[in-house]
Amino acid sequence: MADMQIVPSVQAEASVKSISMNIGGTIRDYRLQKGMSQGDIEKRTGLLRCYLSRVENGHTVPSLETLQKIAGALDLQLSQFFAEDPVGREVSSLNLSEEQIRFLTQVQRYSAHLSDSDRRLLLAMVRKFASSSMS
Repeated sequence: MADMQIVPSVQAEASVKSISMNIGGTIRDYRLQKGMSQGDIEKRTGLLRCYLSRVENGHTVPSLETLQKIAGALDLQLSQFFAEDPVGREVSSLNLSEEQIRFLTQVQRYSAHLSDSDRRLLLAMVRKFASSSMS
C-alpha cells in the first residue's frame, strides 16, 4: 500500500486543460478586442510575454493574483474571464443591478428551450419592457 501512487484520471487532466484553454483563449480574445499586444500587457503587468503566450495557448494556468493583474491591464473585472459565453461576458461588463442580472439569467434559461419564432417574440417583449422601464 505504501508504494501505491495516486494517478490523476484522464478526465481530470482534460478538465484542467479545458479550463486553461478557456481562460487563455478568453484573455487572448479580450486582448485582441482591445487592440493590445502581449508586449502591452507585459508593460502593464510586469509578466513576461513568453509567460502570457503560454497562458493564452493553454500551457500554463495562471493564479488568481496573476489573472487579476491581467484583468487590470485590460481594464476588465476579473469575473469577466469566467463568463460562460460571449453574451455572459458582455452582460458582466454592464453596470446592472442584481435584480436585472437575475431577470436576464432567467430569460436566457427560458429562451434556450423555445422555437425560433417564440424566442423572437420573447426578445421583442423584453425589449419593450426594457425601453418602458428606462423611460
